[in-house]
Amino acid sequence: MEFTTVGVVGAGVMGVGVAQNLAQTGHRVVLVDLTDEILDNARRELSTGLRAHALLNKGAGADPAQVFGRIEFTTDYELLAKADFVVENVTEDWDVKRKVYERIDRIVRPEVVFAVNTSAISITRVGSVTTRPERVIGMHFMNPVPMKPMVEVIRGHHTTPETIDTARRFLAGMGKDCIVVEDMPGFVSNRVLMLTINEAVFLVQDGVASAADVDRIFKTCFDHRMGPLETADLIGLDTILKSVEVLYESYNDDKYRPAPLLKKMVAAGLLGRKSGEGFHKYR
Repeated sequence: MEFTTVGVVGAGVMGVGVAQNLAQTGHRVVLVDLTDEILDNARRELSTGLRAHALLNKGAGADPAQVFGRIEFTTDYELLAKADFVVENVTEDWDVKRKVYERIDRIVRPEVVFAVNTSAISITRVGSVTTRPERVIGMHFMNPVPMKPMVEVIRGHHTTPETIDTARRFLAGMGKDCIVVEDMPGFVSNRVLMLTINEAVFLVQDGVASAADVDRIFKTCFDHRMGPLETADLIGLDTILKSVEVLYESYNDDKYRPAPLLKKMVAAGLLGRKSGEGFHKYR
């Protein structure tokens, strides 16, 4: 199967990044979300991302306007009927995801693969609410999507080898490689990363060090490109909190309990880069 048109469900930070990467690699994209307001914001974010990519890669790639023209912005889920592959990127909330899959399963052709872009939710659980569990696979993209060459791919209980091969071909068409792991909440990357970020939040909460110093230690002592709290701000503290809560619920283990400071910051709207302030300021 050729992946001429790709459905991207969810036009938040990750959905915009996936749509940009797909359009830059020659795919037509149907980008779906609930409101025109969300889609207008996605248009602005895409324009900014495409201009930045053009500046960083002068003389390479298509004109930003050409790339932008490959993306169709819509609130009409029925347009996913023309998709050859679907990548879902909605919030890390099971009730939201379940409703999305029940809806798109009735619209998208039966042979089309669903890729669940999640950091913690079980792929097997997602597959169970569709009529195609063998064609449901986890595809955990990293942020910013266009700049990251590797994707964590998750095999659900019913995911077939053919679906994994399809996923590999799809990602190769985006210029990406993948590592396939088994379906346990958090998988590899976020089972470790969310614990690290949550514990870093506890360090700030307990007055052990400032957010800036926590990040500086990781960058200067371990040669990390970003500290854990800078990473949290990039991902979004609301997404971090939901991911930690999923891990806590899934494993019933106190080591995954969310830091009260993290809950407080999310309640205050301090979500990181997307709100202008999190553990660091971006205004």
